[in-house]
Amino acid sequence: MTTNRRRFLLSSVPLGLGAQQTGRFRWPGGKRAAVSLTFDDARLSHIDTGIPLLDRLGVAATFYLTPSNTERRLSGWKQAAAAGRHEIAHHSDSHPCTGNYQFSRANALEDYTLSRIAADIDRATEYFRRELGVTPVSFAYPCGQKFIGRGESAQSYVPVVAKRFLTGRGFLDESANDPELCDLANLMGTDFDGWRFDQMRAFIETAAKENRWIIFAGHEIGAPGRQTVLAEELEKLCRYLIDPANGLWTGTVATVARHLQAERKNK
Repeated sequence: MTTNRRRFLLSSVPLGLGAQQTGRFRWPGGKRAAVSLTFDDARLSHIDTGIPLLDRLGVAATFYLTPSNTERRLSGWKQAAAAGRHEIAHHSDSHPCTGNYQFSRANALEDYTLSRIAADIDRATEYFRRELGVTPVSFAYPCGQKFIGRGESAQSYVPVVAKRFLTGRGFLDESANDPELCDLANLMGTDFDGWRFDQMRAFIETAAKENRWIIFAGHEIGAPGRQTVLAEELEKLCRYLIDPANGLWTGTVATVARHLQAERKNK
């Protein structure tokens, strides 16, 4: 699918059925929708560019870390964890994906068992507790892939994540989340690497018509490049999100998820 075609789909996925079934969801302050900004892999640009930009504008984000990348700028991540402005979240220990990707050929999900993926996750949890003093409550599935094994022995590892975390986030999904029925262990995450602000705004406005929860998922933050959210476009997005006239609630994934839990209990 071409980039332009995919972006068209992202902004035009029909959401009406969910609204007809669930009605209007109550966001804090009567906001129209919730937006969470998330970034994967503990990239160096998160510490160097992303967090300073977000802090300057007062926007909290969720950062999904792997231990090996965290080690590359450990002091910066320790400072971020201690500051407590952003959510420190979990992206596995070894980042296993399908072996169809060359980089994951030797660490393919097709070769995993449920016990092996659980052990991988638990190793990283211990690392984050030890090095950052944080026990993550949010998880992002590496490559957005939620299976282990192959053929008749293939299984979802969503239950493994649900047992350990408040939330599990996907990737490359084409819709925002319905706050009344979404599975917190299987949340939809929308890739916004390379997007311009007008594309981000269009996606949000489409989802806001039905009070959805938008979870944007990116990687690098900075100058143009592969898997990069451009810093200037991110700043435009943040200014749009914090403008009260736009009626949007911005929170980390854990913050929004806890609000959903509370609202569901009250029904």
